[in-house]
Amino acid sequence: MRNKENLYEALERLFHEPNRLAIMSALCAADQGLTFNELKEECHLTDGNLNRHLKVLEEAHAVHIDKAFVDLKPRTTVRLSAQGLREFGEYLDALAEVLKKAKNAVPSAEKRKIAVLTGKTVRI
Repeated sequence: MRNKENLYEALERLFHEPNRLAIMSALCAADQGLTFNELKEECHLTDGNLNRHLKVLEEAHAVHIDKAFVDLKPRTTVRLSAQGLREFGEYLDALAEVLKKAKNAVPSAEKRKIAVLTGKTVRI
């Protein structure tokens, strides 16, 4: 992720999509990665939906996808790459800053709304 001057620009689109956010979050909690089926169940996605999001994450080098046979059955295991872990951590830091800014603004916005509704002037 590049250094960005605008706080909101740091919200990397790759991870900001809700399903990819869920995938990356689930993988962060799994040191050895997760199988395709485990990830599908954890994130409540269909095969096709998960497959598409994994392709996007793999093309961005955020995840590694390993395909193997276990007991003569195909098994796909997905794990975070070092780059993916670093960039996702940066994304989470940026998201935390944006949420902090929004949370701090809520009381002020609430006071302004009350002032408008009651016709009073409020200094904040």
